[in-house]
Amino acid sequence: MSNYFKANGANRPAIVLAAVMLAFAAAVAWFAYGTGSRSGYVLAVGLAIVAFLIPQAIMVADQWERAVVLRLGKLSAIRGPGLFAIVPFIDEVASWLDQRIQTTEINAEKALSKDTVPVNIDAVIFWQIHDPERAALEITNYRQAITQVAQTSLREMVGSSLLSTLLSERKQGDQLLREEIGRKTSEWGVAVLSVEIRDIGVPPGLQDAMSRQAQAERERLARVLLGQAEQEIAQKFVEAADIYARSPAALQLRAMNIIYETTKERGATILIPTAMVDAMNPGGAMGVVAAARPLPA
Repeated sequence: MSNYFKANGANRPAIVLAAVMLAFAAAVAWFAYGTGSRSGYVLAVGLAIVAFLIPQAIMVADQWERAVVLRLGKLSAIRGPGLFAIVPFIDEVASWLDQRIQTTEINAEKALSKDTVPVNIDAVIFWQIHDPERAALEITNYRQAITQVAQTSLREMVGSSLLSTLLSERKQGDQLLREEIGRKTSEWGVAVLSVEIRDIGVPPGLQDAMSRQAQAERERLARVLLGQAEQEIAQKFVEAADIYARSPAALQLRAMNIIYETTKERGATILIPTAMVDAMNPGGAMGVVAAARPLPA
């Protein structure tokens, strides 16, 4: 019984009404048996037939369902959602269509890209029926057709794109697939909401080559940056040498500052030869510093 209620169109009100009608037919038959009335038997048979036809005539479509009703082979109406009635043996529900958003997985195995690289691409299509009449009458199996159209479109996109483009511009590929598949399925009353590429697989050998290429590119950029840094440092040294050449006192002060910073940071004692101290001329350097200071007011 639970499987019956899960069938399309089956509903408890129709079953209950049929059971009541069948019980009434049984009561009429019992009364006819007691009185010997032929008309009572005829009425009981008629009520039993009506009870049998009630589940065939009264149907219920869920909120997301649409029923395509044919009358003697021609389209009569699109019914649902809710309770509706048909004429038994004259009307027929040809198909039940689900208008919820649905998904279809597609895969392009061993498709060659524009630069002749074999790739495997997995994608998911989100689609929805927006015209039940066309989906029921224009195509035999719209689900299978969507899968085939999606696979064909995916292979066409892979064949017209470079591998680097597929890897770096995945969002653009999603948009192109959605437009291409949607253009073909719109004639069947099916709208493609979005297409998402889940994975792009390349051969292991090519992955290793791409990894080595990326590593070499990073090393090249690192060497370029290091060379630029060396060039900037050399330029600063040249500018500092020009300044020191024009001002020997500045060079002497810089030498003494280097010695001071070395002993300050490392806490070491530095022994400097007397000749080197005389070359620094600390007295002259201090005199220059003192002369450079402003006189007190």
